[in-house]
Amino acid sequence: MVPELRKEEILKSIKKRDISYIKDLAAELNISLSTVRRDVAALEQEGSVIVMRGGAVKYKAEDFDEPVVKKKLIHSEEKEIIARKAAALVEDGDCVYVDSGTTTVGMLKYLQGKRITIVSSSTELLDNLPVKNAKCILLGGEVRDDLESVLGALTEKMISDMYFDKAFIGANGYIPDGGIYTYDDREARKKVIVKDHSKAVYVLMDTSKKNKYAFSKVFDLGEAVLITEEEDSEDS
Repeated sequence: MVPELRKEEILKSIKKRDISYIKDLAAELNISLSTVRRDVAALEQEGSVIVMRGGAVKYKAEDFDEPVVKKKLIHSEEKEIIARKAAALVEDGDCVYVDSGTTTVGMLKYLQGKRITIVSSSTELLDNLPVKNAKCILLGGEVRDDLESVLGALTEKMISDMYFDKAFIGANGYIPDGGIYTYDDREARKKVIVKDHSKAVYVLMDTSKKNKYAFSKVFDLGEAVLITEEEDSEDS
């Protein structure tokens, strides 16, 4: 098994229980004790687990997301590079989905003048109006003020009735050769529906989120194109 996928499976098993044990993880996943110890040590370095005495392991990852106000101050240069790269992919006539999040919403100023339809679950869309020549649609649903995002059953129903040429999705972490992750399971469901209703899917994240887990896996990274601030980062 690929090391990153194996670590992902180990973390999934740890998350199921309050406390896990190295020997139980090895038996459950049919891998050696030394391999489990090595992978658990790596997960501890990443801040995902706490290793205790007697071979016990506890899940550590936070179950909450940082407020948008704070996120806007972090990695702003990288987010600008990503936003420009993503916006350059949008063509006249496209119907695009722009996810909630500081990196994705950063695209909007670079979409000025393009004859497109923009659908978004971010209440920040209102702060970026008007987008010249674009038809803008803000989804309805439950509002999370801290994330400036709408989500929940109503949002999911609305998205299920739509189809997009291109979707630009944000998340809280990604694992190369693994998946993308978010802290809110409702955000995860929303993103999955968007993916399933889009011709092309792009995930926008700066590299500080590399090898970072969050509470809920959204989908495999291989199901989308990852755009980071690094050159030649658009990998399917």
